[in-house]
Amino acid sequence: MILVSDPIFGEVELTGSKDELTDLAGMVARGEGFVGSEPALPQDGDSLAGVEVANATGPGVRIRLDSPRRTLVIDGDPAARALFADQPHAMIAAMAVEGGGHRHIDHCPGHLHLVEDSHPW
Repeated sequence: MILVSDPIFGEVELTGSKDELTDLAGMVARGEGFVGSEPALPQDGDSLAGVEVANATGPGVRIRLDSPRRTLVIDGDPAARALFADQPHAMIAAMAVEGGGHRHIDHCPGHLHLVEDSHPW
């Protein structure tokens, strides 16, 4: 898995294999875990160390960037995390059809599971 914080657009770009994305979806659904990432090329942005998933009271899912640890943190209540766990699965489905998966995950008013101050992914 490669995780890059894009300094221009202010979002995190995640690239992973089917197995890595499946593992990430499972961690999100369970509400715990850490998956490390491989370093990206310097011209691609700032490499992150990995993704940490934690259980929280919610409501909703919060995505935040823990800059000192260079980690993307995903936390939230179980119901919202269950909805959010579909995102990595959607990336896998896009890989099968399009040869590559690309999704923008941003909060917008009325979003079903992301809280307002979530970091764009």
